[in-house]
Amino acid sequence: MHPDPPEPWTWTSPCGQPLQVGWSCQKPNKPDPEHALAVVLIHGFGACKEHWRYNMPVLANAANTYAIDLIGFGTSSQPRALLGDDFSDNDAVEGDNLCYSFDLWAAQVVAFCQQVVQQPVVLVGNSIGGVVALRAAQLLQEQSQSVSCEGVVLIDCAQRLMDDKQLATQPAWMAWIRPLLKTLVSQRWLSTALFRNAARPALIRSVLHQAYPSGSNVDDDLVSLLFKPSQRPGAPEAFRGFINLFNDHLAPSLLESLSLPVHMIWGEADPWEPVKEAKNWEQQFDCIQSLLVIPHAGHCPHDESPSEVNERLLLILNQQAT
Repeated sequence: MHPDPPEPWTWTSPCGQPLQVGWSCQKPNKPDPEHALAVVLIHGFGACKEHWRYNMPVLANAANTYAIDLIGFGTSSQPRALLGDDFSDNDAVEGDNLCYSFDLWAAQVVAFCQQVVQQPVVLVGNSIGGVVALRAAQLLQEQSQSVSCEGVVLIDCAQRLMDDKQLATQPAWMAWIRPLLKTLVSQRWLSTALFRNAARPALIRSVLHQAYPSGSNVDDDLVSLLFKPSQRPGAPEAFRGFINLFNDHLAPSLLESLSLPVHMIWGEADPWEPVKEAKNWEQQFDCIQSLLVIPHAGHCPHDESPSEVNERLLLILNQQAT
């Protein structure tokens, strides 16, 4: 395979704003015309396209492989976060402002598939990237005249337990403190302070050791690729937008609507998204074709245990291509 230097891509958001999107691509040295699928890799919260560092070169032996930076992350545009309460401020609806949401990110992925990839795709998403992949697949499924989505792979998909729709599953005290929590995290000064405190190499490394229980591949390169985007001026805005998503899409409702095949890969020791829920989804939704549980791996098995994940992804690609 060979790296394919990407041309700059400007995406016009649903609100009409021109936004710069970071992306990368690797393609096989000898494309197989019988394998017309492309892979689009969608990172999780706080990550970027480089988080697929151990996956892109392997997958590119089998298919055109793309990785994209969601708006607010990596090298993509980082507009000022616009919340519902901000609409009362006349200044808040002018200029570089944007409502961060899963619909926004899914629309970005759909446009990327249509305008850049321009061939049938398998969407692969980690963490919140999994929810984005499901919503994008739903949109592509509804738009029969556009690029088709042939399948989705969820890697430790976000369960979004802080969403209002999940309150019934939470302790009673969560409902009591919810109004205060929402008020606090909506304050820009507080969300910025929280972000600046978190965006430090030492703390990033500490969180990574939670996310990667085995410690495998937690190295200086990984800390650097996560730290560097966090130092861009607009980085706190994506953080503010995300932590205020209290009423947005949940994976189960999206899975219920899909007729295309969905596969799941999960780290057995994920500290944030328990594998128990993935097993429940496997029993509940007809679209789910398989669940691979990676022993000892955590929230990002594609980077912590890339060999096992790559093997399964290649198998899925071969299945979808036939």
